[in-house]
Amino acid sequence: MTATTLVFLGAVRTGSDSRASGDTTALAVRDGRILALGDEARALAGSADEVVDIGEGLLMAAFGDGHAHPLFGGLESFGPQVKELDSIDAIVAEVGRWASEHPEAEWIVGASYDPALAPEGEFDARWLDAAVPDRPVVLRAHDYHTVWCNTEALRRAGVTKTTPEPRLGWIVRREDGAPLGTLREWHACDLVLDQVPSREVDELVEAVRRAGHAYARAGITWVQDAWVEPEMADAYLAAARRDALTVRVDLAQRADPDRWREQLGPFAATRARVAADGGELLTARTVKFFSDGVIEGGTAAMLAPYLDAPHSCGMPVWEPSALAEAVRAFDAEGFRTHIHAIGDAGVRAALDAIEAAAEANPAWDRRPVITHVQVVDPADLPRFAALGVIANFEPLWAQPDPLQTELSIPRIGQERAALQYPMGELARDGVRLSFGSDWPVSSHIPLEGIQVAVTRRTFTGEPAGGWLPHQRLTVDQALTAATTGVAHQAGADDRLVLAPGAPADLVLLSADPRAVEPMEIRRTRVLGTWLGGRPTYRARTSPTSTATSAPAPAPDSASAGGATTPAPTKGT
Repeated sequence: MTATTLVFLGAVRTGSDSRASGDTTALAVRDGRILALGDEARALAGSADEVVDIGEGLLMAAFGDGHAHPLFGGLESFGPQVKELDSIDAIVAEVGRWASEHPEAEWIVGASYDPALAPEGEFDARWLDAAVPDRPVVLRAHDYHTVWCNTEALRRAGVTKTTPEPRLGWIVRREDGAPLGTLREWHACDLVLDQVPSREVDELVEAVRRAGHAYARAGITWVQDAWVEPEMADAYLAAARRDALTVRVDLAQRADPDRWREQLGPFAATRARVAADGGELLTARTVKFFSDGVIEGGTAAMLAPYLDAPHSCGMPVWEPSALAEAVRAFDAEGFRTHIHAIGDAGVRAALDAIEAAAEANPAWDRRPVITHVQVVDPADLPRFAALGVIANFEPLWAQPDPLQTELSIPRIGQERAALQYPMGELARDGVRLSFGSDWPVSSHIPLEGIQVAVTRRTFTGEPAGGWLPHQRLTVDQALTAATTGVAHQAGADDRLVLAPGAPADLVLLSADPRAVEPMEIRRTRVLGTWLGGRPTYRARTSPTSTATSAPAPAPDSASAGGATTPAPTKGT
């Protein structure tokens, strides 16, 4: 039996309507669900198993992550730790250190380096050869759309001067046509990645466990894994059987434009297996589509050419008609749609595909998602509300950081740059917003993204008035996108607000983000996280608590990727 818990605090944010009508001062939980609010909850304090007084803190619905890659995040802790390194020399040294400490590793695999460290993001295999000449090395870039590998990895993959360019991808070459060591997008990256030995199930389950602890520390209880291959679904099922899941997860199986028809049956079979064996925390209701790539790599699909490549409008992953056909087919099988779309042509193709599915198939509660939504042609903005599309933003990206100023804006120009991440405009149109992180591409900590959504400024304060300030959200709007918005995306209507009978998925914050200086929101601490009334994380400096039979909290130090990542990047 889960303890009945009564929380006294300055405010309980229930998530219903405005701050005035949506706050109360106490909340009680029994058997994993909310039992009572306000005076009725306070009256239960005398008989409660645990009573917590958090003073000036805030209890609210736990955060969700509407777009992320938990298993990738957990796996990053297994290899060379290159994410926070700020020079090529430092990365090479770390790869060499890890390789010398792991002589048993056939391949050295790591992520995720900063592609801005080399001109135009082009990294040379010979730099890695200096540290590891005799074993293959492959590193993923921050965006997970690019890899950097050494000469031995290229040799084992058979990538040579005569290797033809893949249909979806680019092999960056030297002047003589030999591969440099940098591969971009699906088919090019897979030339090497397909040679990497598969990980054992035990390793994958441990990655899931580490990711879950990181999410618990951040106040998150539901995640959309937005890129799932068959072996990953097996790992999640094994984690569920071993009680290694500490968050709710929905698996979005990735549709391949070259073989999606063959995937229809297996995807439905995986969904059924997860429903039967995944327990209450795991589902597989979604299919992921990549409409395009990323602007900084020149692969996002644009309606007009890139300024630095007038011959190119990017690299659509699907032809628009093929994307529409595939979305219709999976929609007809009852799968929810989750489409990566960054360029304005990619967004239009995604909207067209969702519209085609709605016109061709019977009505149902489809809740389609377009994720990232970086550049949207103004003519397409009204279509989000008209089609009931959920706009999933990674709000940490909506700031003028070097990724914008040095890579994206020079490639698309100021006019298109001014259309980026239209959160405010879509919110005013009544569009459902949800927030995600794209972790490990960028930080999984919701309060960091919420701060950027509210300020549109870098963490150092630039620009003073906010970047594209008309697209800012209020703090309440941003909190709603990170909680109610993600719950709506999940189809979890019983978790839209904190109300009696709702699952007790809760986060306890050290302060009310609505009451602090906006540029300090990210410094608010998570003091505790509860999943169905069970604590998955309690900070060592927890609020005053009295308990007679409270369950043991998750350890404060159990984390993977718990530190703030140094700079936002994107986008898978």
